[in-house]
Amino acid sequence: MSYKIVVDSCCELPEEYKKNSRFQIVPLGLEVGDYVILDDESFNQKEFLQKVAAYPLCPKSSCPSPEKYREAYHAEVDEVYAVTLSSHLSGSYNSAELGKSLYGEKYGDKKIHVVDSESASCGETQLVEKILECKEAGLGFEETVEKVETFKRQMRTYFVLDNLETLRKNGRLSSVKALVASTLNIKPVMVGNWGVIEQKGQAIGINKALAKMADCIVSDVKNPAERMLMITHCNCPERAEYMRSLMEKRASYRDVLIMNTAGVSSMYANDGGVIVTL
Repeated sequence: MSYKIVVDSCCELPEEYKKNSRFQIVPLGLEVGDYVILDDESFNQKEFLQKVAAYPLCPKSSCPSPEKYREAYHAEVDEVYAVTLSSHLSGSYNSAELGKSLYGEKYGDKKIHVVDSESASCGETQLVEKILECKEAGLGFEETVEKVETFKRQMRTYFVLDNLETLRKNGRLSSVKALVASTLNIKPVMVGNWGVIEQKGQAIGINKALAKMADCIVSDVKNPAERMLMITHCNCPERAEYMRSLMEKRASYRDVLIMNTAGVSSMYANDGGVIVTL
């Protein structure tokens, strides 16, 4: 059965996927005061981070319209799988679901499944890889949906950020944690559990925090050799490579993928942030 994978722009895709017509990215909008752009191939991370650093208020994102999703689903394929940013962070999932309904009204029935990643960044990428794994194994629509949703419940997203301000201003963290982190150089190790951000630990300094995160991941994740380790970084490739070395000293993995953040992930992670999913 032919298929297409649609993602929103918080999903970091490998470059080869971006060049493949089987994939389509539906961009969110980004706003930093009067600076308003689409999170698409024209995104300039350096310029964006400079704007965020200079802006005293909170940067914002706007989700794609349901019509954008409806048209992304419109392709000569039998099945469509869409993966979105967590519904706890954005309206992208709801928009994608409404787009599915609008598709049926305009074009008729099609097998479309929308996955609320309950994650972001490489968490979405993990779900894309799971869809591909299922389709390459020859699984049908219903079985693919079941396996992807099961995998989602087992997946964890961990992160250490240099700057927690965007999450704090968006109401995702308490102001106390953000203040302590900024004044004492204490870096919290955070985990996303089904869309809810929780603190797993903390350490003084970024390198110790990354090591703490590696310890947390290894203690939490079962059968790492069967999983793909994904690391995304916001403008700090050396930290991503350091994180990779920490993880590989602790366990073996099926594969490792490192990517730089695009627009929405850069907004939440801020300059220097590192995100890990397994």
